[in-house]
Amino acid sequence: MSFVPRLCSAFRAAGAAAVRGLRRFPGPWRRRPPSSAAVAASPRLGRSAWRGFWRSGWNRVGLIVIVLLALVALGADFLASDRPIWLKYRGEHYPFPNVIDYPELRPLTNDVLRRTMVRDEDWALMPLVAYGPLQSKADGRIAPLEPPSGDHWLGTDDRGRDVLARLVHGTRVSLSVGLVAVGLYVLIGVLLGALAGFYGGWVDAGVSRVVEALMAFPAFFFVLIIQGLLPAATILQIMIVIGLTRWTDIARLVRGEVLRLRSAEFVLAGRALGLPPRRILFGHILPNAMGPVLVSATFGVAGAILLESALSFLGFGTPPPTPSWGELLTQAFAHEGSWWLTLFPGLAIFVTVTAYNLVGEGIRDAVDPRMNAVR
Repeated sequence: MSFVPRLCSAFRAAGAAAVRGLRRFPGPWRRRPPSSAAVAASPRLGRSAWRGFWRSGWNRVGLIVIVLLALVALGADFLASDRPIWLKYRGEHYPFPNVIDYPELRPLTNDVLRRTMVRDEDWALMPLVAYGPLQSKADGRIAPLEPPSGDHWLGTDDRGRDVLARLVHGTRVSLSVGLVAVGLYVLIGVLLGALAGFYGGWVDAGVSRVVEALMAFPAFFFVLIIQGLLPAATILQIMIVIGLTRWTDIARLVRGEVLRLRSAEFVLAGRALGLPPRRILFGHILPNAMGPVLVSATFGVAGAILLESALSFLGFGTPPPTPSWGELLTQAFAHEGSWWLTLFPGLAIFVTVTAYNLVGEGIRDAVDPRMNAVR
């Protein structure tokens, strides 16, 4: 019975010896397949970074807050609106009148519907906040600077508009400005920084001089001057101005990463294989240089939100009556006794900026191999 196991062992030993002997001669058999550890290492890099990020409780809190803010921004019309989410009125069903404009419902707000609907015949699914961000008249009256109450949970502003409704819709404005502006200046910074670091010469000199000239001016005052010179402020205009003036840090960061990576072995191997420079830059160098850019972009969203709020506070931001957190703080400055106009918008800005900073620090620690080594 012991003969069969011994024979199998002898065959395995002979096969291993034959493989070792063949590897001494040139041929395709000399190519060793990747080990199981090497195969498993590549997909685990992303999972290990994610585990490192998720290990910190503050990182989880920041990410959850950002997700909740994104949901509030996307569903602002379903959380705060002067129209119901679904309405049956006088025998007709009206789906989503809060986002669809029905001409026959234009004069009907939620408070008017409450008074005119017939019991057991008409019904409406109301949003959480039954007031719109621009609605200044409810129940036939205007209640300016009303403190928090059962009707208006966070009070009203100087024109009688519900503060909570304006905060909810202001979330959409602030996050949109932050994400679009950061996306624009990351695109510009990555492109110019990569070209400057990879090609060098006059391209590097030209981009570096432009970066130095723009960084000679404080970013906030530079944006403020441009906003003051333009005839009228719009949300899109604010996004473009921030994007065109804040790309310098990204460009310097990407330039340094490309300078470091262009002499790496995989780049030299690509050049030896005859790959075109464009493919080496955009297909091999840039993907390996995007980790720090992601961290900087996360911090940049928080900075753009603060910048938009500051511009709105000074009157150079989103034009009224667009709901904005900075615009509510401007009203608080004009009405010193209205504490709710300071507390709630300021708290919203503080929570949002803190959440993005926590996520940015978490991503920085997760993608930094030195931090992983410390752990």
